[in-house]
Amino acid sequence: MSAKSTNRSNCSRSSSARSKQNARVVAQTPIDAKLHVDFEESKRLFDYSTSIDFNISSSTSNVPSSTVSAYLAKTQRGSLIQPFGCLIAVDEQNFTVLAYSKNAPEMLDLAPHAVPSIEQQEALTFGSDVRALFRSPGSTALQKAANFGEVNFLNPILVHCKTSGKPFYAILHRIDAGLVIDLEPVNPADVPVTAAGALKFYKLAAKAISRLQSLPSGNMSLLCDVLVKEVSGLTGYDRVMVYKFHEDEHGEVVAESRGPDLEPYLGLHYPATDIPQASRFLFMKNKVRMICDCFAQPVKVIQDEGLAQSLSFCGSTLRSPHGCHAQYMANMGSIASLVMSVTISEDDGDEMECEQEKGRKLWGLVVCHHSSPRFVPFPLRYACEFLIQVFGVQISKEVELAAQMREKHILQTQTVLCDMLLRDSPVGIVTQSPNVMDLVKCDGAALYYRDKFWTLGITPTEAQIRDIAEWLLEYHSGSTGLSTDSLMEAGYRGASVLGEAVCGMAAVRITAKDFLFWFRSHTAKEIKWGGAKHDPDDKDEGRKMHPRSSFKAFLEVVKWRSLPWVDVEMDAIHSLELILRGSLQDEVVDESKMIVNVPSVDDRIQRVDELQVVTNEMVRLIDTAAVPIFAVDPSGNINGWNSKAAEVTGLTVEQAIGMPFADLVEDDSIDIVKNMLSLALEGIEERSIEIKLRTFACQENNGPIILVVNACCSRDLKENVVGVCFVGQDLTGEKMVRDKYSRIQGDYAGIVRRPSALIPPIFMIDNLGRCLEWNEAMQKLSGMKREEAIDKMLLGEVFTVDNFGCRVKDHDTLTKLRILFNGITAGEDADKLVFGFFDRQGKFVEALLSANRTTDAEGRITGILCFLHVASPELQYALQVQRMSEDAAISSLNKLAYIHQELRKPLKGIVLMQDLMGASDLSREQKQLLRTSVMCQEQISKIVDDTDIGSIEECYMELNSTEFNLGEVLEAVLKQVMIVSQERQVQVIQDLPAEVSSMYLYGDYLRLQQVLSDFLTNALLFTPASEESSVAFRVIPRKEHIGTKIHIVYLEFRITHPAPGIPEDLIQEMFHHSQGVSREGLGLSISQKLVKIMNGTVQYLREAERSSFIILVEFPLARHLDHH
Repeated sequence: MSAKSTNRSNCSRSSSARSKQNARVVAQTPIDAKLHVDFEESKRLFDYSTSIDFNISSSTSNVPSSTVSAYLAKTQRGSLIQPFGCLIAVDEQNFTVLAYSKNAPEMLDLAPHAVPSIEQQEALTFGSDVRALFRSPGSTALQKAANFGEVNFLNPILVHCKTSGKPFYAILHRIDAGLVIDLEPVNPADVPVTAAGALKFYKLAAKAISRLQSLPSGNMSLLCDVLVKEVSGLTGYDRVMVYKFHEDEHGEVVAESRGPDLEPYLGLHYPATDIPQASRFLFMKNKVRMICDCFAQPVKVIQDEGLAQSLSFCGSTLRSPHGCHAQYMANMGSIASLVMSVTISEDDGDEMECEQEKGRKLWGLVVCHHSSPRFVPFPLRYACEFLIQVFGVQISKEVELAAQMREKHILQTQTVLCDMLLRDSPVGIVTQSPNVMDLVKCDGAALYYRDKFWTLGITPTEAQIRDIAEWLLEYHSGSTGLSTDSLMEAGYRGASVLGEAVCGMAAVRITAKDFLFWFRSHTAKEIKWGGAKHDPDDKDEGRKMHPRSSFKAFLEVVKWRSLPWVDVEMDAIHSLELILRGSLQDEVVDESKMIVNVPSVDDRIQRVDELQVVTNEMVRLIDTAAVPIFAVDPSGNINGWNSKAAEVTGLTVEQAIGMPFADLVEDDSIDIVKNMLSLALEGIEERSIEIKLRTFACQENNGPIILVVNACCSRDLKENVVGVCFVGQDLTGEKMVRDKYSRIQGDYAGIVRRPSALIPPIFMIDNLGRCLEWNEAMQKLSGMKREEAIDKMLLGEVFTVDNFGCRVKDHDTLTKLRILFNGITAGEDADKLVFGFFDRQGKFVEALLSANRTTDAEGRITGILCFLHVASPELQYALQVQRMSEDAAISSLNKLAYIHQELRKPLKGIVLMQDLMGASDLSREQKQLLRTSVMCQEQISKIVDDTDIGSIEECYMELNSTEFNLGEVLEAVLKQVMIVSQERQVQVIQDLPAEVSSMYLYGDYLRLQQVLSDFLTNALLFTPASEESSVAFRVIPRKEHIGTKIHIVYLEFRITHPAPGIPEDLIQEMFHHSQGVSREGLGLSISQKLVKIMNGTVQYLREAERSSFIILVEFPLARHLDHH
């Protein structure tokens, strides 16, 4: 068969598989909907096993379309989320709110920051701008994300509440109406990361990925076993399972890692209804699904009534589980779960032919269960998703390998069976070895030919086989056969009598009344139970939705059903059917036309010329074949030439018959052909020999036809070889592509290895990580010879952390390379990486590594090609200067840490002395002075402990709110600036209302002291020194009632000093922090940020003769002392 024909066959098979899949979805969805309705209506009385059995056996037409529509709408457009986060849906253009979850205002601290009990303000309403809820860096990041095509690539985006500074991961996805923003709180103990730090996520999974990729191919069971152990170690769940979907949509637990006290589920099979089709659709959209607590009360999402329809939250990480699923989890003792979908390529056929139809399908799930509530932060889920993607790639390879092995086995068996048909009656395919049972997996087979029976394995009785044949002729006369996994469902009246021994059947009609059958027993027979002993008849709370109840339900469903017949098996059966139908005659009365060598008692048959019989039967056989087949007599002349051979060569049957075979082949194939003929005439049949046929007429300009042929000897009744038949496969197209590819590869290799200054350092690896190329420039750069690198493992033997090969700094460098290569092998876009290693002389080489995938003639990824962009001496010097600067910065940080440590020692002494003084008998005035001293000491301690300046600069630092007296704070501020005031001879004029000393507020008084003393000190420093100079410090309080009991105090602090005031560049540094900021500018900037964290504002007002700091803050009033 030609390459193009094979590709069309693959595409056809893929299309057939998709058609079957679509049909199953259409048939299954009403059953899912009915089960959902049954559960909702009956709750505790719901009998899962019975309900499944009834619904599957009932016609889906009994389910009203309105029920299905309502079920799908609830599944895809439900309005409930889990309470571990909150959700906001916005218009993508202007970020106006379209919907939000009820818990969003509380979770986002939208009540005034300092008063958690205040009623929610109208900060989150339909039409409001969601960006106003977050601080500027987060709002800007959200805006940028909205302009990005694939918004998922930017997740998560770190945002902070504008009011409290509380950090959240914003996880975005697009829907038809706009953007959905899932907001998950960041654990304060975790270091917040964003998509820019994605490498950190990959590092979490790097070890597990390396473990998977080190496994030998061809063992899918081992691959799954290793995965569940790695996921268990990564996530900490009690139970981790790999759940595989079979051809008929039912599922099976094929691997499991669990705690010793948990019941095993390994080997359990589940009916298709356990995971409804709608849920499978959601798993394709949202690859990771987490349920933190199945008992948690779901939160409603409020949607704008002006929307045309309810919003879809299919892609939300917060989507709430449906009631029946939550009940299922609860019944099995699982409170939390994490489910990750494993997808593989839907078709592995030729890309050029099938490119329009290629997609992905759901192979299975990785399911994690936990017996208590469990939350997995987004970065770890991201790492797991990456691990499962790599696992999916490995599974795809295993599935493809298994399919290739199966097809190879089928092809080999087909060839042998065809060979039997050439030299024997059809009886040989059931009486010899191999036989038709070796063609496809089955429990039995039967040939019903000329009213006689030949049976193998488990089959019906002869009378039952005859009854099945009559049923096929009566009800399926319009087709050439039938395949079914349930004879009962197919309508065969005697199916119940056959019982479980024969449930499925594939039958083909080989003549008008003769059939070839394959039989399969019930599915349950195939199940290898790998867990605890389980009797399906045990009464294990069958009403409950539980894994064992699902297993029992599955056994009920498949009681009268076999394993399904897959497309590749049916292709093999139909191919054999075509050959049989072409080699047999429908009219059995003319026995002179039987295949050669069929024994007969009729003496007239024996007198028929043996050679003529062989020739005639050969012609009939080869004329029906879809591959080039031709026959040669002992003299070397063509005596058979089928239509396919005529098509590919351009030589008609009439022209070919009688021509010497040697005249039809190219010169370089003559000796090969003569040798094959010579051996075949001696009875030695060669296999898979490549020859080239000449082309004629319309095909003359298309070059030689390249065939891979098998030689089959034709024998007479005395077993003498009387001719040779050649069965070929046309590889012309494939060979041309390969030759072209090889030429390109040769040109490419010549360029890469050319010792030219224009060729950069290049190395290449295959899919297994072995080094395939190490060019001249790479040898020169590294000092390692090409022969030392070729065929070595790039990571571990060429680049290594040990003292051989090219040494890298640490394991982290190898991990980064491994992650880069894994991503490219998985089909991700090529990327760049800063990469460094030590050459053989010990010199450190730093370069930018560009990696690109390499592909073969069929477009499959075969390896990775890497270029090193080595920096020029000038750039290397700049990098060295940068590293020195970084080292100097680290040194400065270490010195600063030392100073902080040393400052804490005398501070502890001061605290001790204050405690001793507080315990003594002091006057009221002395107590006041001591209180001021304590407040100043606490302020110093607070500043010394400020190691995370970034949290202040990014405005997400947590404030410590306590009750404080405003008068005491102002007294401490004034005492801090007295020495500067005296030194500069600048008087501080206070304008403090009497009521401030009696105000007790709620907030972070140490931060208030810090910012007021800083602004006041700067005003003093930039006031001209003279006895007439002064700085005014004024406080203007204003109280406002909120409700009946709550008061908010709005404070305006004005610090006014004479012109010219603070230099403009310092004011710019205060509001616009930059790298080269001065010491004074940094202090002003930090103070301004602290005011912003306190929900306040800072202004600097310049007038003709004076300038002023204006600080506005608000605090809730804790209490107010009445002096009257």
